Amino acid sequence: MTTTTPSDVRPDPPHSPDDSSLAEFGYRQELHRSLGRYASFAAGFSFISVLTTVFQFFAFGYAFGGPVFFWAWPAVLVGQLLVAACFAELAARYPISGAIYQWSSRLSNLTFGWFAGWIMVIGQIVVVAAAALALQMVLPAIWSGFQLVGTDPAVTSQDGAANAAVLGVILLVLTSIVNIVDNRVMSVINRVGVTAEIIGAALIIVLLLTHSKRSPGITFHTTGAASSGLFGALAVGSFTAAYVMIGFDSAGEMSEETHHPRRTAPRTILTALGAAGLLGGLVILGGLLAAPSLTDGHLGVDGLSYVLTSRLGDGVGKVLLADVVVAIAVATLAIQTAACRMLFSMARDGQLPFSGRLARVNPRTGMPSAPALVVGVLAAALLLLNFASPDAFLAIGTTCIVMLYLAYAMVTGPLLIRRLRGEFTSEGTDETGGKLFSLGRWGIPVNALALLYGLLMTVNLAWPRAAVYDPAGGHWYFQWFTVLFLGATVMFGVGWRAYRSRTTAAVPEAAV
Repeated sequence: MTTTTPSDVRPDPPHSPDDSSLAEFGYRQELHRSLGRYASFAAGFSFISVLTTVFQFFAFGYAFGGPVFFWAWPAVLVGQLLVAACFAELAARYPISGAIYQWSSRLSNLTFGWFAGWIMVIGQIVVVAAAALALQMVLPAIWSGFQLVGTDPAVTSQDGAANAAVLGVILLVLTSIVNIVDNRVMSVINRVGVTAEIIGAALIIVLLLTHSKRSPGITFHTTGAASSGLFGALAVGSFTAAYVMIGFDSAGEMSEETHHPRRTAPRTILTALGAAGLLGGLVILGGLLAAPSLTDGHLGVDGLSYVLTSRLGDGVGKVLLADVVVAIAVATLAIQTAACRMLFSMARDGQLPFSGRLARVNPRTGMPSAPALVVGVLAAALLLLNFASPDAFLAIGTTCIVMLYLAYAMVTGPLLIRRLRGEFTSEGTDETGGKLFSLGRWGIPVNALALLYGLLMTVNLAWPRAAVYDPAGGHWYFQWFTVLFLGATVMFGVGWRAYRSRTTAAVPEAAV
């Protein structure tokens, strides 16, 4: 049962030095609190999943930016670290599931926070679908028998797109089952998968760098770039980095299942992003230096899978690709888990259709089962777009990035306003008696830059470039897919809020 005020403004509760502080937010402990520091780190790192997303989007970044697209990586990393620093402060102050929704609504008001959570959870569902599609980039390269539909494994082909959807649906069935079973099982799979991914990424980096054919100076060239000019190459090439470095807030999403979350979550948010940023940048650099050719067209179509198998041989290359498969599976699981916690958190406040069912936690497993099924089914439905056109892959991928960036801005924006009014403070202690994570006097400049960066990247990613979203021409809806999908999400949310206000009691925050 949730206790809230009749006002749309959500008051800040006093801090408590122990895990029972959840009760001071008006909630009782239902999710099982069993995650330690490494499990919390794994939640953020596996959502980011360097190997999944770099292998998935390397070809795209290279096709439009050439080698110079590498420099978009450190730029995006710095921008996302600014956002992550703000989130670390909030994770220490509000250790609650449904982080983006909870943070935004408590910094502004429940209505604004609801839309932040709504946009975020829809974006997360789209991310789940996009992550599941990544299997097509590696499984057929390991064994042709994984090409279940047709013969052409390229994701840009009709056969490859359809096969990607089939493989993705199979993966979603498996991750949905794990998200229902038990959070300890999920945590073990997550930790083992993240460990394997880190080891695999390190091996890939070492092997690629030791098989280099050229010097790092090549990263200042736009060889083979489809974009016109350096700015265009970097703007579109930044899509790869932007897609990779999202989801670090997942450590905050899992706060109600983490021991000492006020102390643990802020640190794991930053370390997950920092580790992913370092490894991902080195993987991209290694791929560029070791590629057999920068001009034969393979890098812009087959990406890193082509580099590994051609430079390291089928044996070693396929073993490393198998590690990438593990990373993709664990990433899909982690992203689905984060979306489940967002649905659970909003439903617990009575803010979604069928809230009573979505907020129900199995007392034995400590898992909200209904959200796992909802996320799995909706993500699988999105995969059906791939049967319509191969271009759906890029449309799905970019849409989810834009929605998450917008949701992030709906947190950093209200946070900046609170800072400027002098209403935000991180004073207090964590569960161990130490000071809460705080940016101190750097809070306002870091927050302002984080918001500016987020808004600029949102516009850059959503810009309806025909060359990017509809290269074949004749599909205007793919060119405008991101804008249309975001508009439909907002309008559906407005409709639901209007319907709810007419059919519920006078106190809109009453929870089920």
